[in-house]
Amino acid sequence: MDYKYFPHTTDDLQAMMEKVGVKDLDGLYAQIPDSIRFKGDYQLPSEMSELEVRQLFDKLGSQNHQLTCFAGYGVYDHYMPSVIPSLLQRSEFLTSYTPYQAEISQGTLHYIFEYQSMMTELTGMDISNASMYDGTTATAEAMMMAVAAGKKQNKVLVSAGLNSKTRQVLDTYALHKGIELETIPLKDGVTDLSSLISQLSTGSVAGVIVQQPNVYGIVEDFTGFAEACHEQKALFIMNSVAADLAVLKTPGEWGADIAVGDGQSLGIPMQFGGPYVGYMCCTEKLIRKMPGRIVGMTKDNRGQRAFVLTLQAREQHIRRQKATSNICSNQSLMALFVTIYLSLMGKQGVKEAAELSYAGAHYLCDELLKTGRFSLAYEKPFFNEFLVKYDGDIDTLYQRFIDAGFLGGVKCEDGILFAVTEKRTKEEIDNLVKIAAL
Repeated sequence: MDYKYFPHTTDDLQAMMEKVGVKDLDGLYAQIPDSIRFKGDYQLPSEMSELEVRQLFDKLGSQNHQLTCFAGYGVYDHYMPSVIPSLLQRSEFLTSYTPYQAEISQGTLHYIFEYQSMMTELTGMDISNASMYDGTTATAEAMMMAVAAGKKQNKVLVSAGLNSKTRQVLDTYALHKGIELETIPLKDGVTDLSSLISQLSTGSVAGVIVQQPNVYGIVEDFTGFAEACHEQKALFIMNSVAADLAVLKTPGEWGADIAVGDGQSLGIPMQFGGPYVGYMCCTEKLIRKMPGRIVGMTKDNRGQRAFVLTLQAREQHIRRQKATSNICSNQSLMALFVTIYLSLMGKQGVKEAAELSYAGAHYLCDELLKTGRFSLAYEKPFFNEFLVKYDGDIDTLYQRFIDAGFLGGVKCEDGILFAVTEKRTKEEIDNLVKIAAL
């Protein structure tokens, strides 16, 4: 055997190469231009002991410039209870077995059931799956759900208040699915209901996607949106930051048909962009259009409580062309993370964290306005994120923040988008304001 840890023998490799019509392994890469092939030696260090490896990574890690985060735009620096990593590694949860083998996967099935129960309560919806890759792909899957439910209707209206990163993912999915996307304009920073009604009246609209709070952190009033959608037989889809729903009106209360978003705000560290977890909840009538899987509780042949996969409509289980989605996996480990977080924090803890974030953001906003250098881009209610205009050079200000150890918001075309979570202290906020006032 040429490779110690590969199962294929030399004869196996030869038989496979003959089957595909190449003489050697290099023949598999014949179409790759010689000019872009790497021919040098890999810069791999010599072997190290465990202690040396730890020292190496400690040295590399020390090069990171840790900043106090006042940025959001879909990813937020929330508190993570220190016990979560230990609980994640318990053997009844962290297993190599898939949930399809119910007899030996009760721990996994149990926490998925609890995750579903918590997410339906948080969103005010009937059903939750478990789960999606992240909030962006969950939104894209909701778009395709709407088109599948609408049958001959292939148009989806998207609020201009949706995060631009999410919109880019929607554009990519729509391009290859033959879905037509139209943008609902904003009026004074919020989705224009009159424009929505006008666009719905043209027909062929399968769904409408909005975000709460929107991309500018504004808490929108969606009164009349669900009714306008349902009157034209379109589904109303809401994308929300999960943690914010602890105090905001839920998608279910707004009359949404599908609720999606990212669960990162439920204690998952920012960790350089992932992994995160996307949630998707819907009304009961859409249950068979929902991608992913649903776990249910039942009784075994001894009358004991047991958990099983109740519904699974992915291509792993049925013919590909009949699958609701070709997503073949999900961030189940991160769904467990969210389940443990919500269990530890409880209803009151999640609510208090959200209220602290709200209070911190409004304190920061008030202090920035007092400097005379900033003004609110929109005079609208906001939650823990807000957009301000600055009367100086934004790039220079941003660099001052970084030099002082702050990630001072996200630069936007119209100004700076600041976010505050329960982790930010009054002292940190005051220091940020001092730098901003220079």
